Amino acid sequence: MGRPLKENSLTPQDVINAAIDCLDREGESALGVNRVARSLGIKPPAIYKHLDGNTGLRRAVALEIWHNYLTDYHSQTTDINEPRTLLFIGAQATRTFARRYPARYRVMMQYQLQPTDPAEAKIVSDSLHALRKSLQLYELSDDALVDVMRMVNAAIYGFIIREQSELMTLHRDPAVSYEVMLDALLVAIDHIRHSDNRAR
Repeated sequence: MGRPLKENSLTPQDVINAAIDCLDREGESALGVNRVARSLGIKPPAIYKHLDGNTGLRRAVALEIWHNYLTDYHSQTTDINEPRTLLFIGAQATRTFARRYPARYRVMMQYQLQPTDPAEAKIVSDSLHALRKSLQLYELSDDALVDVMRMVNAAIYGFIIREQSELMTLHRDPAVSYEVMLDALLVAIDHIRHSDNRAR
């Protein structure tokens, strides 16, 4: 009896792991069915048995990266309760993750999570919970919480993407500017909190 073909023993997780390995080594251009199939030593159609082409591959990889990022984030913030410390440690964890895995970070952040998809809704919910806990925003209305989440995400993502693109050319340590930005975010969040309380 001959040996089973490698593609017959392939699992979706095998494909995702290979895709992330290609992403780490070669960047976003390597995140495609043909390239991942080559790295696995199989024909591209074998991947289609597990994932819906390039779109399905990108979705699966983005969700896996989100899970890995959130696990890393929670491991660094679990025993911390003071809001400012939580924000700073969480933001530094995000920047460290992005610096260690720049291509992963870009794929993760550029993927548009859909709240109507159960798997993606879970990630959105976990992210909101982490933000709410980190800033003690349990009293905020849903709309105000979304405003805070968008502001924090835009600030941190924008800073990191500019840093990754080597656009921070002025003579000041980006790490110092990052902390100044986080302090400013706390002031802005306080403003949203007070406005939300007055509106009720």
